[in-house]
Amino acid sequence: MNSLGTGLVRGRCWLRDHPLALDGALALAVLVCMVAGSFADPHGSPNGPTFGDRTPDARSVLLMLTGAAALVWRRRTPLRVLLLTGAVSVVELAEGDPAAPVAMSAVIALYTVAARTDRPTTWRVGLLTMTVLTAAAMLLGSAPWYSQENLGVFAWSGMAAAAGDAVRSRRAFVDAIRERAERAERTREEEARRRVAEERLRIARDLHDVVAHHIALVNVQAGVAAHVMDKRPDQAKVALAHVRDASRSALNELRATVGLLRQSGDPEAPTEPAPGLAVLDDLLATFRHAGLPVELARTDHDTPLPAAVDLAAYRIIQEALTNVRKHAGPDATAEVSVVRVGRTVEVTVLDNGVPARARGDGPLTPAQGDSGGHGLVGMRERVTALGGTLTAAPRYGGGFRVHAILPLTAPTGEAT
Repeated sequence: MNSLGTGLVRGRCWLRDHPLALDGALALAVLVCMVAGSFADPHGSPNGPTFGDRTPDARSVLLMLTGAAALVWRRRTPLRVLLLTGAVSVVELAEGDPAAPVAMSAVIALYTVAARTDRPTTWRVGLLTMTVLTAAAMLLGSAPWYSQENLGVFAWSGMAAAAGDAVRSRRAFVDAIRERAERAERTREEEARRRVAEERLRIARDLHDVVAHHIALVNVQAGVAAHVMDKRPDQAKVALAHVRDASRSALNELRATVGLLRQSGDPEAPTEPAPGLAVLDDLLATFRHAGLPVELARTDHDTPLPAAVDLAAYRIIQEALTNVRKHAGPDATAEVSVVRVGRTVEVTVLDNGVPARARGDGPLTPAQGDSGGHGLVGMRERVTALGGTLTAAPRYGGGFRVHAILPLTAPTGEAT
């Protein structure tokens, strides 16, 4: 059965690739049917038609050959083939008692026209063909106008037009379904690529925040330990302990972030939740241990936030304080406030460090976003992805201010 099915599929594909061969075989089959029908006499006896009582003459044979040969080109020029086969059919019907059913070729040609053109053309051409063939049979034939042969010409031509139109409609329906399926597949692929790009950008931001924050703390504490190692070993031990804690925290967050890239079947990824404002005190404690005094003011009353907003607020504070520790100078202090206002959460980080020109910071402009580090750009992308706004600019009299407004409802379709 499998070999038979394979053979049928191959044969169908070959015929699709060689339509002229299929039309030639169809023309030969129609010629055989017309020749066989020309030997049948529908009025041969009182009991019904007889076979072999009459034979077609040379003119009928020529008309049958002409009608059948025209069908070879029925796909290329269907209207011309219908005109030719219709003409030879009318000539044969005009004999009064036609010996050959040449109208069979016109029926096949009419079917082809209906299957390969539009519906208005099918209606016009079909009605014209039915009218001409039926009128020729009724007016020029020797049989009464109401005879079965005349009604047969009308019925067969009408069924050919209807069948061709049905085939064309089904083909158009299948093509439309295939086109919609292909378009849906392309849309799914584009959506998948968009989501992958957004996820890669989000992971890159997380990696940047984790590495920049913890490595900055490790660098500061390692410098302190190296400076006091000889004179105050106890303080050096405390600094090294902070280095160890910061390193462990960085490894844990990196492991959690990289765990998002694991495939099914890989070792189990960490199940720790993503950092958020719930652990904000621990984050500020790491900066205080690194020598940056930080004050916190919160009016959100520990209200649960959406996961994306909670993570974004945490990362903005982390990045802003990391920049303060790196650029604001050794005597800088920072203030952090988290305020819930209606359907938004406002996060503000202030410092009183050196002027922005000395620090290398400045307003968040495209020109500065394209050069230097990626901290401000990363904060801006996080806030924009949630539909919020971010301002980062020097303060009057010195220092820097980072202010983010985060809506509690993320835009539809944004990655969280």
